[in-house]
Amino acid sequence: MAHWLPRLIKHRLLDEGDARRVLGPDALARIESRVAASEARHSGQIRVCVEAGLPLSYLLRHASARDRAVAMFGKLRVWDTAHNNGVLIYLLLAERAIEIVADRGIAGRVDAPAWTVIAAQMEAAFRGGEFAAGLDRAIDAVDALLVQHFPRFAGAAAGDYPNELPDAPVIR
Repeated sequence: MAHWLPRLIKHRLLDEGDARRVLGPDALARIESRVAASEARHSGQIRVCVEAGLPLSYLLRHASARDRAVAMFGKLRVWDTAHNNGVLIYLLLAERAIEIVADRGIAGRVDAPAWTVIAAQMEAAFRGGEFAAGLDRAIDAVDALLVQHFPRFAGAAAGDYPNELPDAPVIR
């Protein structure tokens, strides 16, 4: 029992306010704008989710950051896009864990090492305390992959590429 107590304490000491302080209102607005600009270039959808700590139910069952990212992928409906090409960029501050969850449309075209490289670049920025810059670079990298595999075509009707998901980052 005592072996998981430090993890429990670390997660319970952080809250949404900590996540908002790490990024700040300017960075949150910039991330939202960056996602919107990205989605004007391809048919994919990008969601960013930053959580201070895991919910107690996850901690009690010793769930991983990946477990939570996959759950948030579902809760935020990233899986529910017309072309199955949604991508969730997930950051768990308590563990400085980074997870990228890609829907089957894009995951079938981009191999796992590509997502690992993006996560590693985020991690390097985070080690330097540059959370917003790390998220900006991750959005740019995901954007490049979505443009490569799901570009918008010239002459398409305005309704061909609806914004299916909110662009604002989810902060919890």
